[in-house]
Amino acid sequence: MNSSTFTNIFLRALAALLFTSLAPLTQAGELTIYSSVEGDSLKDFSARFTKAYPQIKVNWVRDSTGVIQARAIAEKDNPRHDVFFGHAATNMLTFDAMNLFMPYAPKGVEKLDPRYRDSKSPPTWTGLWGFASAICFNTVEAKKRNIPVPVHWSDLTKPEYKGQITMPNPASSGTGFLNVSGWLQMWGPEKAWAFMDQLDKNIASYSHSGSKPCEQAASGEYVVGISLPLRAATLKSMGAPIDIIIPEEGIGWEMQAVAIMKTTKNPEDAKTFVDWAVSEAAMDAYAKRAEVVAFPGKSQSATNLPPELASRMIKNDFATAAQNLPLIIAEWRKRYDVKTEAKK
Repeated sequence: MNSSTFTNIFLRALAALLFTSLAPLTQAGELTIYSSVEGDSLKDFSARFTKAYPQIKVNWVRDSTGVIQARAIAEKDNPRHDVFFGHAATNMLTFDAMNLFMPYAPKGVEKLDPRYRDSKSPPTWTGLWGFASAICFNTVEAKKRNIPVPVHWSDLTKPEYKGQITMPNPASSGTGFLNVSGWLQMWGPEKAWAFMDQLDKNIASYSHSGSKPCEQAASGEYVVGISLPLRAATLKSMGAPIDIIIPEEGIGWEMQAVAIMKTTKNPEDAKTFVDWAVSEAAMDAYAKRAEVVAFPGKSQSATNLPPELASRMIKNDFATAAQNLPLIIAEWRKRYDVKTEAKK
């Protein structure tokens, strides 16, 4: 071997070594997952997955829907996570349109309700469970203040409710957005924004958590919390003096979904997680914490959950909601953001 040949081989080897040292380290058996699932539910789901697959370490990054969405958008050119889990489908469609997801048909996906499945083949995301809206109404405090029981959404615009209502901010909470999106789909923009203008006059504050308004109503801090039905049912079962009201006009709803990032360095571990996420065992776990799940027949009727809930869930146009989400949020913030609570 002459010196020139040796030099070329050495330089190629050195370049390969430098490239390897500068490239991101791939660690088999480890995933970073972004999620906007409520903390207590995520703790349960995480424990179940770890028990089933102890060899895979999951680094969870959990926050409200809006915060997770903003973080992922900021990182879109260099994603730092492998999987989305329990993130609102409306928000997921934004990333799907950016071509950020890896197409993957998880094992058993054909058994799921078609409403929860991406129509593409193979799908890039899969719905897991749904959550909806409800009015948490404190009967004790309402009686003290002579506030009537609301039956329609429009009842909440009456002067008796002034300063007695809280709801989630749609910019930071998926629960907040499903309400705003639901009103817009039910009534059209003109009537829906007029309703929200009147509702805002009675709002005490907008929270960053979907469950907080119901907790505030349950504790008697406010009479009305626009929140989650299942959270309300749980609080009522714990003795909170609340009624759970599903307005007669209908309610918005959202589904939580799972998807693999195209940039994941651990596709096999990510696929294992998604396979678990759509499994019957996982669906049984979701059914204990959600109003409806993607696996037919798995949804359970929790104690105190109103039987009319499912029938009053609107026909949701997720694609249109996703397309209009930035404009809806911008308009909402311009009109009402001044009453949003400060972040701690």
